Amino acid sequence: MNKEEILEMSRAENKNKDIYELEVLKQSGTSTVIVMMALAAIFFSAQIFVGGGTNWGLWAIVFSANMTTFWVKYIKLRRKHELLMAIAYTVLVSAMSGCHIYNLVTSSTIL
Repeated sequence: MNKEEILEMSRAENKNKDIYELEVLKQSGTSTVIVMMALAAIFFSAQIFVGGGTNWGLWAIVFSANMTTFWVKYIKLRRKHELLMAIAYTVLVSAMSGCHIYNLVTSSTIL
C-alpha cells in the first residue's frame, strides 16, 4: 500500500472531516458548558444574596445545553449511557422550567 492509498482510505473513513477540527469543536463545547454553569452560579448566588429569590429558569437554560448534547449523542451513537443522561437532564430541565414558570405565575401582579 502506498501513501496515496492510505490517505484515500483515511479520507473515506473520516468522510473528509478534519479530525483536529472535530476535537477542537468538542473541547469548545465542553468549555462553553463550564462557562455557562459558572456564570449561572454567580448570577444565581447574586440574585439570592440581594433578595431577588431564585431563578430556576437560568438553570433550566444552562442544563438544556447538556440535555441537547446527550440527546444528539444518543441519536447518533445509540448508547444506553447517553440515553439515560439525556432523560435525566430532560427531567432536570423540565422540573426547573416548571419551578420557574410557577414562581412567575404566583408572583405575577396581573394574574
